[in-house]
Amino acid sequence: MRSQRASSYNKTMILETFPVGPLQCNCTILGDEEAGEAIVIDPGDEVGRIQRRLAELGLKLKQILVTHAHIDHIGGALKLKSLTGAPILLNEKDVPLLKMMAMQAAWLRMEAPETAPPDENLTEGLIVGLDRYPAQVMHTPGHTQGSVCLHFAPLNMLIAGDTLFAGSIGRTDLPGGDSRQILDSIQSRLLVLPDETRVLPGHGPATTIGAERKSNPFLRTLI
Repeated sequence: MRSQRASSYNKTMILETFPVGPLQCNCTILGDEEAGEAIVIDPGDEVGRIQRRLAELGLKLKQILVTHAHIDHIGGALKLKSLTGAPILLNEKDVPLLKMMAMQAAWLRMEAPETAPPDENLTEGLIVGLDRYPAQVMHTPGHTQGSVCLHFAPLNMLIAGDTLFAGSIGRTDLPGGDSRQILDSIQSRLLVLPDETRVLPGHGPATTIGAERKSNPFLRTLI
């Protein structure tokens, strides 16, 4: 588990990212220690672990944000909602993937989790997150049609889902994927961010926009 506490105007931010489930999806807890509130991004599995950590930190869950509707990112969302009462936010263009959850589970030879339509649509430009740590939704289709990234501009941080990885990009050979579209999303939405923007991808280690601009082999044609 990668944990970070950062002081801002004498208030304390809690940021923890840890892999969950068989595909090791990065789940992130972002909390405001003073307000006692948190959001969880991509609770794909291990919901008991996520809930215990929220309790240990003394945080009330305000939102469950899902970057896209692949099973490894959304598999635990409804269970976490039932335990905490927090609403689930997902871009509505990925609702068709919810209807394919049994098929997604079969691909991985696992039991299909229960899912439901989101409580709110993660639309382009929507402000989500916590009062002190807001994020703007960036619709970045290509990995799926409803894929989004969450740009926490005051924190100089991007939650990238499976759109951009350290040294790679999201696969586009699954339903809803489009290789030209994902490259366009990265070029028009992500590469315009400052080089120092920290990127927390859906799998694997953190990176920066600058590092990916410089060395990501999938982006060479864009630069």
